[in-house]
Amino acid sequence: MEYDYSFEGMDAVISPALIYYRSLICENIQKAVRTAKGADRLWPHIKSHKMADMIRLSMGYGITRFKCATIAEAEVAASCGAGHVVISYPLVEPNIARAVKLVQGTQFYAIGDNLEMLAQLGDAARESTGSIQVLVDVNLGMDRTGVSMKEVPAFCEACAGIPRIALRGLHCYDGHRTEQDYTSRKMQVDKLNLRLIDLFRSLKERFAFCSILILGGTPSFPCHADVRDAFFSPGTLFVYDDGYRKKFPDLPYVPGAAILTRVVSCPGEGIFTLDLGYKGSAADPAGIRGRLLGVEYCEEWFQSEEHWTFRMKPGYERERPKVGEEFFVIPTHICPTSALYPSVPVVEGGKIVDHWSVSARNRQITY
Repeated sequence: MEYDYSFEGMDAVISPALIYYRSLICENIQKAVRTAKGADRLWPHIKSHKMADMIRLSMGYGITRFKCATIAEAEVAASCGAGHVVISYPLVEPNIARAVKLVQGTQFYAIGDNLEMLAQLGDAARESTGSIQVLVDVNLGMDRTGVSMKEVPAFCEACAGIPRIALRGLHCYDGHRTEQDYTSRKMQVDKLNLRLIDLFRSLKERFAFCSILILGGTPSFPCHADVRDAFFSPGTLFVYDDGYRKKFPDLPYVPGAAILTRVVSCPGEGIFTLDLGYKGSAADPAGIRGRLLGVEYCEEWFQSEEHWTFRMKPGYERERPKVGEEFFVIPTHICPTSALYPSVPVVEGGKIVDHWSVSARNRQITY
């Protein structure tokens, strides 16, 4: 049964507007904690929301570790009192100096897959922090970043020898594990984990402080959940979206965000246009960018910057919505959608109870 995303006073909200639903998000957080078998095992990614209020909400459930894609996100997490913050994005050139300034005052970790850049990071730390904690980024087959598993031991050896670089563990993201069937996904994850756990055990024996293992993203998170002494870093599942809802039916999460939109034109028979272009809803992935609720027997026609045009299916032209009618769209991809808005109204109990700033929407805040 579809959740009713309507709320009191929505007629006064300027559209398009991204709305967060606090009770749904809280339920998603609680489900993640149960799957992880404890909040202390979660190291969630905040790129999906970039919000200080979401971080504080998560901390209320005992989550104290956070993963970030930008230095701005890391700054926001640190400002909320997060215990441990990792930037899961390679630091190069100006970002090295920014990171060194940021790390003072919090347990901060960088990731690395390039020895030259790690040496530069160590040099930059000389005058301020003394050392930088580093997790080696492991390429598990996604081929986006990271060191291949067979090269990890030699890379760790070289990394441990870089002045002012403190090797602390491994960062292992398997974003390519997108098998729709849970059994197939779990089989692939288990096969890889057999090798990965042996590798991590040998590294802990060789390097005294190599004790952190961060695994997975949202689709693979439940597949990793039985790995002892590991942390898990899902991101999207806390707010969730329609893309994951369709692709991974085994995941028990509910979309906790929706976009309020209105019909602004009916330019032809059976045709209607919403005020929701790809400047208000993420332009990825390819295909339909959101699920329109409340209008049956229609199909997407095309989307542009500020408009999204639909047409009724043959025989249903007379059921076309009227200009001014309000509807909700569940985004296909919530992460870039959140970054399109400076703030979001927060609904609970059918009423707006707060407004949350998208705190790290900009890539630079202080540092």
